[in-house]
Amino acid sequence: MTSRALRTATALSAAALLLGAAACSSSGGSSDPLGAKSPTASSSGGSGKTVVVGSANFPENVLLASIYSQALKAKGVKVEEKFNIGSREVLYGQLESGALGVLPEYNGALLSYLDPKTTATGTQAVDAALLQKLPASLTVLDPSAAEDKDSLTVSQATADAKHLKSIADLAAAGQLTVGGPPEFKSRKEQQFKDVYGLTFKEWKPTGDTTANAIKDGTVDVGNVFTTDPKIVQLKLVTLADPKNLFSSQNVIPLVNKSAVDATTTATLNAVSGKLDTAGLTALMKRVAVDKDDPSAVAKDWLKANGLG
Repeated sequence: MTSRALRTATALSAAALLLGAAACSSSGGSSDPLGAKSPTASSSGGSGKTVVVGSANFPENVLLASIYSQALKAKGVKVEEKFNIGSREVLYGQLESGALGVLPEYNGALLSYLDPKTTATGTQAVDAALLQKLPASLTVLDPSAAEDKDSLTVSQATADAKHLKSIADLAAAGQLTVGGPPEFKSRKEQQFKDVYGLTFKEWKPTGDTTANAIKDGTVDVGNVFTTDPKIVQLKLVTLADPKNLFSSQNVIPLVNKSAVDATTTATLNAVSGKLDTAGLTALMKRVAVDKDDPSAVAKDWLKANGLG
C-alpha cells in the first residue's frame, strides 16, 4: 500500500470510529470559539491516555502549567508533568511532534512567533489568525481573560530624566542598553526598527532578573511581563505601546489534538473561564515575591475556584 493510500485508509478508519462514537452518544462534540471542533469522544482519565503537560522556563508559565495539570488530575486524567523545559523555540517543536500534549501559551506572542509580520490585535482577531497559522495537528482552546503582555519598562528615575512615557520616546533618548530573555533580541530587534525606528546600543540577557536589572541600572530598559509584581514593588514605569508592537497576550491552552479528549478540553476551558489578569498578578506575587511553591499556589487557586 502506498503512503498516500495508507493515510487515506487511516483517516477513513478514524472517521468511522468517530461516527460510531457519536451514534452511541446523545450529544455531539462541542466547538471551541475559533471554530475548531473539540474531540467528540467522552473518554476521560479512565481511558488510560496520559496527557503530558509542559511549560516554558519562567515562573508564571510553570504556575499556569501546574494549574492545568492539577485541574486535569482532579478530573481523573492521567498527567505527566514536564516543566521548565525552555523557550517557545524549543517547546513548539515538542508539542507539534506529540512529545508534549498541553502547554500554557500567550496568544499574541505565539502568533508573532508563527507570523512575525502579523498586524492582528485584539483577542478575537489574534485567535482567528492563530487558527489559520497553526498546523493541523495543533489547536488552541478557549482564551482566558488573563493577559500578561510583554512590555518595555524603565525605572522611575530614567523615565523622569529622559521624559519617557511611551516606547516611541525611546528613539530620542540616546543609546540605551536593553535587557530581557535570551531570545528577546532575535524575536524583537527587527520589529523595534520597523515599527518604532528604534535601535539599542546593547542587548543583555537578563531573564527573570530583568526588573532588578532595571532598578539597579544594569540595563536602561527591559522586557518585563506586565503581571510581574516587581513593577509595583520596585516602582518601575511600563512604557505605553501606541503602535501595538506587543499585541494581545491572553493566556490560552495550546494542545496537540491527538493528546486531548472531551474531558481534557472541558477542564482546560473551565480553567480559562476563571483566570483573569488581577488574579494572575496576585498569584504571581505569591510565587515571585513571597517565594511560595508554584504547585501549592496552583492548588489553592483551583480550590478557591471550585476546580480542584
